[in-house]
Amino acid sequence: MEGITDGVNNINISDSSSVYSKKNRIQVSNTKKPLFFYVNLAKRYMQQHNEVELSALGMGVKFTSFYALLNWHLYFSIAIATVVTIAEILKNNGLAVEKKIMTSTVDMREDAGGRPIQKAKIEILLGKSEKFDELMAAAAEEAIEYEE
Repeated sequence: MEGITDGVNNINISDSSSVYSKKNRIQVSNTKKPLFFYVNLAKRYMQQHNEVELSALGMGVKFTSFYALLNWHLYFSIAIATVVTIAEILKNNGLAVEKKIMTSTVDMREDAGGRPIQKAKIEILLGKSEKFDELMAAAAEEAIEYEE
């Protein structure tokens, strides 16, 4: 019992800046929201956290035939292309700078007890550009003028 008590007393609780806390992550889906929903959400996250992580999973890669193997590019997701597009829109408008791009594959099971399927994963970390605050203020001012 003393070992458990010592373990509980020695627990280290980290703050929200922990690597495991992802309050600034946007997980992009294939079908759930339109492109500019994600672009505007990324802007808001950058305002709050100074950076945003865009993340997406591709479709499962199941090479069931030689044809499928030759056409592997058809198996990757629209969500991954959407993440890249969001990042490019923010960069090309001068709002963001690219900090890191990470790619990997993730084993997932579609059915309980089924075979694992590898899914492509992309994560793009963007930070605020030097002109971010200035550009956002100008856009807000322009929106106010448009309403009048």
